[in-house]
Amino acid sequence: MQRRIRRAAEPLRDDLQSTIRGLPIRSAGRGSGKRGGLSPTTRPLRATLAGAIRISVRTTSNPGARVWVDKGLLPPDLRNMPQVINTGRIRHPVFGNRRRWATQTAPPLWWDKTVQRHRARMESEVARVIDDVRRQLS
Repeated sequence: MQRRIRRAAEPLRDDLQSTIRGLPIRSAGRGSGKRGGLSPTTRPLRATLAGAIRISVRTTSNPGARVWVDKGLLPPDLRNMPQVINTGRIRHPVFGNRRRWATQTAPPLWWDKTVQRHRARMESEVARVIDDVRRQLS
């Protein structure tokens, strides 16, 4: 039962991971006379977030699956980033300089929209698994 419920949730997890990897994050760009340069970190933001998406399955009184972001797998400075990106507005200090801030945008509610696309399929699959288990027990 647990394996079948996990299999029902895997397409959602995979879609969430591919969505965050391809999520366009845009900035207003540099103004004239502004300096630029390479990022001081080599950590890829989207891949880091995608790697922290997990599935947990419960088979107790309320069976189902939960797809979530494991904040323990994220670096301390990125722990709130999934919620921030889901709002569509990312505000952060420029290269750690807390006197200069930048605002970047992403498509809002990317997590919610992706989950909504998979919800009906997952609910029907979990219901089918539960019915199969009930039939085997009776």
